[in-house]
Amino acid sequence: MNLSDYTPTVDLARASTLPARWCVDPAFLPIESERVFGRTWQPVGYTPDVGKPGQYFSCEVTGEPIVVARTRDGRLSAFSNVCRHRASLIVEGKGSGPSLRCPYHNWTYGLDGQLLSQPEFEGVEDWDKSLVCLPRFRVESWGPFVFVNQDLSAPALLDVLGDIPTQVSAIGCEVDQLRFAERRDYIINCNWKVYVDNYLEGYHLPAAHPELYRTVDYALYRVDTYRYYSSQHAPMRHGSGERALYYWIFPNFMLNIYPDNISSNIILPMGHDKTLTIFEWFAYGDTPSLLPEAIAFSDQIQREDIKICEAVQKGLQSRAYSQGRFSVKREGGVHHFHLLLNAFLSKP
Repeated sequence: MNLSDYTPTVDLARASTLPARWCVDPAFLPIESERVFGRTWQPVGYTPDVGKPGQYFSCEVTGEPIVVARTRDGRLSAFSNVCRHRASLIVEGKGSGPSLRCPYHNWTYGLDGQLLSQPEFEGVEDWDKSLVCLPRFRVESWGPFVFVNQDLSAPALLDVLGDIPTQVSAIGCEVDQLRFAERRDYIINCNWKVYVDNYLEGYHLPAAHPELYRTVDYALYRVDTYRYYSSQHAPMRHGSGERALYYWIFPNFMLNIYPDNISSNIILPMGHDKTLTIFEWFAYGDTPSLLPEAIAFSDQIQREDIKICEAVQKGLQSRAYSQGRFSVKREGGVHHFHLLLNAFLSKP
């Protein structure tokens, strides 16, 4: 993969967007899987599914099979879901038990990934069972979300989240008390980076989201960038003092926080030109359950964004287009994403 066609600058007033090739060339995705998704905190499941010792669930990060488990002493653990014998997946879905048994040849592992037993292995030389362990990954949780990072040298999750937990709590949203309401999946015919770009700016609100534009005070809409995330502040127009907060955590996790609900977005590449967007809604505070109107409004905005993102993906394939420029006033969040992306991709 050749990155030489993009030389980013931190000067937003002089910066250009990613080259179109970065979103239409299939060669980019395997490298992104390794250098971006494999080195960042990825949301993979929910704390209630591993709330008690013995509980576990399987998941994957851009094709890498993973198990998350709660050990007998109450610790969270995460490790490869690929048997060290002949590479079968060990478990599927979620469950509970004292150990994990591979369905292929009955090799059995502890909830920390250590090999416990393997049948009929007498006579195998240079074999020490105590040295066999499923490769371990880092795992942490925040509120209802479980995150895994395959990079053992990456910053801690809370270091990446920065001030987000404090700011979320300050508006009355206690993440440990979130109540799941609904999930919807959307498959979008665009590169995952196109969708992230679209999320990171409010510049398109007047043209693409007329109803949302009437709801927020666009004149006061702003984007602030931090080391590994950015935030968008959007005061409500009706003057009640309420506001919406939008957070993006590099590279693909978003939180949308409103006065009575929170939704999360997980952006997962299914191919170089196809993206899965997982929307999940949670209620909090005194709200007994999430109002259908809130989900319908989010769904409307999402469908408006899908139309735009798919149009952009088609445009990026044009021989007449290569790169664009940024609005200094409105597109600092997109520029910040591109700088981070380039930094991760440039590091072997």
